[in-house]
Amino acid sequence: MLAAAQSRGANKQLPASAFQLIAVKVSGTERYKPEDVIRATGLALGRTVDEGNFKDAARILGDTGAFTSVAYQFEYSPEGTKVELQVQDAQQFAPARFDNLVWFSDQELGQKLHSRVPLFTGQLPVTGKLPDDISEALQELVDERKIPGRVDYMRVAQGDGPTEAFVYSVTGPHITVGNIEFSGAAAAELPQLAAAGKKLEGAEYTRSTLLRQEDKNFLPIYLEQGYLKAQFGEPAARVVANDPNDTRVDITVPVVPGKRYTLTSIEFSGNQAVAQEVLRNLVHLPLDQPANAKQLADDVAGMKQFYETRGYMDVRIDSVPQIHELEGSVGYLLNFNEGAVYRMGDLEILGVNSRTRVQLQNSWTLRTGDTYDPGYTRRFVAQALKQILTTGEWGSDIQETRNHKDKTLDVTLRFDPKP
Repeated sequence: MLAAAQSRGANKQLPASAFQLIAVKVSGTERYKPEDVIRATGLALGRTVDEGNFKDAARILGDTGAFTSVAYQFEYSPEGTKVELQVQDAQQFAPARFDNLVWFSDQELGQKLHSRVPLFTGQLPVTGKLPDDISEALQELVDERKIPGRVDYMRVAQGDGPTEAFVYSVTGPHITVGNIEFSGAAAAELPQLAAAGKKLEGAEYTRSTLLRQEDKNFLPIYLEQGYLKAQFGEPAARVVANDPNDTRVDITVPVVPGKRYTLTSIEFSGNQAVAQEVLRNLVHLPLDQPANAKQLADDVAGMKQFYETRGYMDVRIDSVPQIHELEGSVGYLLNFNEGAVYRMGDLEILGVNSRTRVQLQNSWTLRTGDTYDPGYTRRFVAQALKQILTTGEWGSDIQETRNHKDKTLDVTLRFDPKP
């Protein structure tokens, strides 16, 4: 939204000095510094201006997407021209992330981008052309370093939700992982961390991939030892070899282990179909020892599988930690929402000839109306591959379709001969 208000007085009656810009004021923004907004417009003190320049400045600011409205008012006087830019900040922003621009530190990128794109503060509006301006500025930086690559970006979101981040990357260079070090890690955990990091050496480097590895391979090392609040920071890449065909980077991963917690109790709530004594036998986590969160997750998965063997296909088990900071201890409450029992519905077998299909159907003993057990289905498929489908090699696929209304479950088994 653009608006303009010109002050009183006819331009023809003013001297030439009246058209020199002597002051620019910015009002209405809480996100940006006034000097950055002014620099983004291209307006410069001392230059000769007219209303067309102010219209262009307002358009430039509006096109960025950083503002929901831009207005201006100006005033001529014999001393010169004064203009005020009145803006209103946009509300939806998302962070910019740099996935594999390893030739620059994050701090260096922030400084260089801000010098070229004044409204860059690490956050970008989800509408407008500011994200494209950042892509162009990054391309200029890559070209200046004579790096043969093309910079692009993608919007990251959950499903059809709003943009959560802009991820910038360069395609072209082959960037591989070298050595991985862990800053902040204690000597006791370093061997396991080093072994996990060793598996990534030689892999293609992207920061997003490494962040996933932190959650998958590094964090469990701490969770097993009771460091329930352990955190890994943003990995920092340092170029150690750089030629037209290959760039190798060493990685430093910061670690903040936090406090180590001792397990004091495990309680159950909401379980009706399975007795607590049975559930306790499925827990392999000793009390008065470091709280092994990874083992607890495995035990909860085992409980869920046990419930499913009894037809409770929708069972949900929520693990609620009750942390006592002063004592450095934790107890867990396992809340069960068992849901309904599912029974066997229809069986369909695909991919085999009619004779084999009849043979498989006759071997299937889980009848319509019986309590469904997914473990039986997996065992049946494994046995069929061993004893019935003995000619050649076969692949298999299990599809379970739940009928929530009548609480039945249809099973489709597909067998395909491998080429």
